[in-house]
Formats: sequence, structure tokens, C-alpha cells
Amino acid sequence: MISIETIIKRLEDHGISQEKLAEVMKSYNIAKEIHKGQLRQSGEEYIIHPLHVASNLLDMEIYDTDTICAALLHDTIEDAPFEFTKEDVKELINETVAELVDGVTKMRAMNYSTKKDLEEANTRKIINGLNKDLRIILIKLCDRLHNMQTLQYKRIEKQKENALETMELFVPLSLSIGAYKLKNQLEDLSLQYIEPDDFKRISEEKAKIELEETPYLEEVSRRFKSILEENYIPSRIVQRTQTITSTYKRIKRGYKLENIYDLFYLKILVGETEDCYRTLCYVHKLNPPINGRFKDYIFNPRTNLYQSLHTTVSYRKGDLLKVKIRTYDMDKVAAYGIPALWNIKGGKTMEETQKEVVEKCQFAKKLMELDESFKDNADFIHGIKKELLIEHIYVYNENGEFIELPIGSTALDFVCQEYPNVLDQMTGILVNEKEMPLNVPLNNYDRIEVITKGTIKHENWDQYANNQSAKKRLKTLYQQNL
Repeated sequence: MISIETIIKRLEDHGISQEKLAEVMKSYNIAKEIHKGQLRQSGEEYIIHPLHVASNLLDMEIYDTDTICAALLHDTIEDAPFEFTKEDVKELINETVAELVDGVTKMRAMNYSTKKDLEEANTRKIINGLNKDLRIILIKLCDRLHNMQTLQYKRIEKQKENALETMELFVPLSLSIGAYKLKNQLEDLSLQYIEPDDFKRISEEKAKIELEETPYLEEVSRRFKSILEENYIPSRIVQRTQTITSTYKRIKRGYKLENIYDLFYLKILVGETEDCYRTLCYVHKLNPPINGRFKDYIFNPRTNLYQSLHTTVSYRKGDLLKVKIRTYDMDKVAAYGIPALWNIKGGKTMEETQKEVVEKCQFAKKLMELDESFKDNADFIHGIKKELLIEHIYVYNENGEFIELPIGSTALDFVCQEYPNVLDQMTGILVNEKEMPLNVPLNNYDRIEVITKGTIKHENWDQYANNQSAKKRLKTLYQQNL
């Protein structure tokens, strides 16, 4: 049972000052008074919900007390039986908490003519929170996590509606900040209600295979541990399993459960980056690597800052085993995402992290671009669903940097996104060192280079782009060349 005392104790253990703890307790008391008499559909007192949201944030190692205060107060402006405003939060706690609470508070229905208009405005506000203050998204994600964990108390039609919304909106948002643990939790909780029969069947079949595989994985783990100890590389080796949702997606693409080679994998955690590469050598020494199945995400991090070495080795009699190698700090970032930068060795301040999100996170940059391009909420939602809230591919630019694009993007979409300033000079494009048509669909790990020598032909280029933002850039280019 989560209580305010457990929240305070966890903060206290992390060295939070008494002054800040007093703000947390005051926020709780305000929330408890406002939610007095309100019950959740489970029959529990409503105050249990903000306590769980705060606890979920602490599970992500978010010890910033302004964020915890805002989590405790996140429903107060909407649910207060009397007028309670952002200015009241500012006066009672502080301005930062007031801004965060306002950031997660839904728009008022009286300002919109239809329910659909209201929903679109709220969705836009939630998503744009990423560029305003990362903590707004964190609170909203932890709020959604607890709502999904208690979804069984809602009506059946509401369960599926909430699960679909979670899969379409909150899962991609988790992925955009690299919070894979949260993303996996939200996915599996959603799939239970979207495809309950498939979820149950895959869970049961997977559990049977896991019983058979565990002894073999333990034996390989012991061999890896032994050779690393012999070579003075302290490590921790963890057996991991793919989520039910990722397994479900593979099966839908035609795989058989028993043939998914990385259904189970090993994760090796070490202290330093150099140890990752030394560990890789010893893993390959014991088990021959499979060519073409090695990925270095340490020196080429994913766009959400995920870092790790991935290799696939020969295992038993011709079977394959996936191994992921990373430092403990990289593992924190993989689990909790960009916010983990606040709590790792040589980490960043919240202000530095927010600046990095806006300047470097491709999801955030694309979001800002779409927000500026579409004034109408419906157009904006359509744009983000088509370009942001979908599966993505990762390609390399000519400098070897990872670039994230919506699945189905063409070579021209890549240029419009990454090099719009050379559109009026571009004469062709190279994909993996071969000149290709501008409308060629791109695949994961393609390397793209722009050619700016020769005769320029801009005719019908808009037919070669799939992304709305690319089409808009090309339209601007045409107008300039008229």
C-alpha cells in the first residue's frame, strides 16, 4: 500500500532537504482535501491515484520534488469542487509546480464546440509538453501507467478505447524519450485489452519455452561470467525476454513463436565503455558471431540516446543467441530514457537536458516543425499520427550519424527533413553508394548521400515524397522557383 509516508521516505533516503519534503507534504495535503469524498471506479479513495503517479516517477528515479508535487496535484485543477487555479498552486507551492500542473491539466470543455475538438486540443497540449518541459510528459506517462494498471474497473468498451489510445499515443511518447521499460509496460497492458486471447495464448506458450531455455541460458551466462572474471572485468549478466507485444508483432509478420531467435537474450552490464568492447571480444571468443548481426549503438546512439552493443552468436547446435552489452549508466538510460541523464555519472541538470531535447532529439524537433506547420488541431493530429506516432526506420547520413524517419519514407523525404537547404541544388541521391530514384523507399541502416552536381530537375518531386512536412517544403520550393 503506497502512502505519503513511503513517498517521503524514498525522497529522504535520496538526500532531499526538509524544506523540499515540506512542499511535498503540503502538496499531498492540498490534494487530499480537494479529492476528499471522491472515489475511483475501483472503490478506492481518489488520493490513491496521485500517490501511485508519484511512486511511478520515483520508480523512474525522478527525485525532483517539483515533479513529485505536480504529480500529487495533477488532477486538482480539473476535479476541485470549488475554483482552484494555476495561480493558487503558484501561491501555495511555487511557480514551477504551477506550470507543471497546468501542463497536464486538460482544456475546459466550454471552450470547444464538440468532444472531438476538445480531445484534439488536449492531445496537442500533451504532446507539445515535450518541448515545453520534459517533466510534463513524465507525469502524464506515469499517470497513464497507473490508469492502465487499474483498467479492469472500467466498462469493457472504455477498456479497449483507453488501450488503443495508449498504444497510439503514449507508447510512442515513451519511445521518443527512450523510456523502454515504461514503453514495454504500457504496450503489454494495452494488448491485454486489445487482443486478450492472443495475449493469453502467447504468454502461456512463451512461459513453456522459457522453462526449456533457462538451463541453457544459465550455462552460457556462467561461461561468460567466468571468462570476464578471469580477465578482470566485473559484470552482471541478466537473462531477459522479449515482451508479449513485441512477440505478438513478430507472429503477425509471419514468424512462429519457436523460431524467434531472440525471444530470450542475455544482457551483460559492465562499469565502463571500454569494458563493453573488451566484453564483446570474450563473448565472440566463446561463441562465434553471426556476420551482419552486430550493431554498435554506443558510438552511434539511437535518436532517443539509447546506447548498447548488440551481437548475435552461435548457440548450442546451430541456434542463435542475442547478447546486449552496455554500462550500468547506459542501462539506466535504456530503462528510464532521457530523464536518467539527471542521475548518472557526469549527468546533466534538468535545464541542460531540456535544452538537449529541444536541440537534438529528432522527435522533439519534428514535433516543433509540425506544430508550426499546422494551426488546425485536426491537421496537427493527422500529421503527428502519420509522421511521429508510428514505427520508424533508422538510416545513416553521409557523416555516419543516425537519422530517424517514419516507416515508408523515401529518399526525398530524407533530404527534405535533413537537408532542406540543398533542395534547390540537388541533382540526385546515393543510397548505399548507388544512385537511386528519389522515390525509392528507405530501409533500416541505409546510407544516404546527396548529389549536387549535374542538371537540376524539380518537376513532380512532390510525387516522390510521402511525408506531409516534406510535401510542404517542396511546395515552398516550387513557389520560390516560379
